[in-house]
Amino acid sequence: METLTIITTVLLLAALPAAAAEDQVETAKLTPEVRAAIDRGLAFLAKRQNDDGRFEGQGTGSGQHPVCDTALALMAFMVQGHVPGRGEYGRTMDAAIAYLIGVAEKNTGYLGGSMYEHGLATLALSEAWGHSKNNRIRDALRAAVDVTLRAQNGAGGWRYQPLPVDADLSVTVMQLVALNSAREAGIAVPDQTIRKAVNYVLKCWNPSGGGFCYQPSGGEENVRFATTAAGAMSLIMSGQRDHPRTRQALAILAAYPDVKFRARSVPYWLYSHYYAIQDMYQGGDKFFQPWYPEIAATLVNEQWKDGSWQIDEGPIFSTGMAILILGVPYRFVPIYQR
Repeated sequence: METLTIITTVLLLAALPAAAAEDQVETAKLTPEVRAAIDRGLAFLAKRQNDDGRFEGQGTGSGQHPVCDTALALMAFMVQGHVPGRGEYGRTMDAAIAYLIGVAEKNTGYLGGSMYEHGLATLALSEAWGHSKNNRIRDALRAAVDVTLRAQNGAGGWRYQPLPVDADLSVTVMQLVALNSAREAGIAVPDQTIRKAVNYVLKCWNPSGGGFCYQPSGGEENVRFATTAAGAMSLIMSGQRDHPRTRQALAILAAYPDVKFRARSVPYWLYSHYYAIQDMYQGGDKFFQPWYPEIAATLVNEQWKDGSWQIDEGPIFSTGMAILILGVPYRFVPIYQR
């Protein structure tokens, strides 16, 4: 998985199908320490916005992808319940949205330097459209979804470029995230597109070792904590919560040694836990309650004095990701509802 995979495959998830009663998360509370950490993180992000609305990180990779950073920061504000045009961060969010719309309008709907960025920005616009009557958001979102639909390859997946050529699980999950969110926002997404993508995800399962590979027939050495978390989320958001592969993946993640909660302990650590915390929340109390306090404690301890996190790929990326992981219990954004 390349560096850009970590940067842009984040964020963000579509409104998810309702769980069975026995899988409900009964309590999902934020401690005062977590709330304070999120507040400091959002204040840090607000200070890093450029005059044109974009956010740009520093460090390898992240500073080169302002669409990724802007979409990620926008989602971080929404996760705490902030909305465009109102309140403390209303203008900050409006400016970020205007920047993303401008990119879409300039490039006929294509939002990214890669399909990672495109999927993430599509997701951010979709969630923003739920809080706004700005028809430019809707039009940019429709154009972005059209790009994604055209780029699906014959096997049902997506990869780096907006062309129906190759595919991998990491890019595919990001498109499924964005498409399901757009569908919830009222944008037309064919059922066949989702079905084909689910079939591709299932082909990435490694039957011998368990877990999901980066690509079909990738071999046991390519089964990763990160791709297993992403594969499970792909199935859950596509209505396959009770599929045997979903349940197997949840069990594999839960059984993974507790070293997983130590920062940088697994490759693509923030990326992995972004999807894993969603998997645990969707799996219900038996998965979520042991998991969330552990990952929250690590993230609180990893926060810098200026309010940022600097774990992967620069402070904007890391801070946005950390807030999205910590903020799951807020449930203000559809991606965090069950």
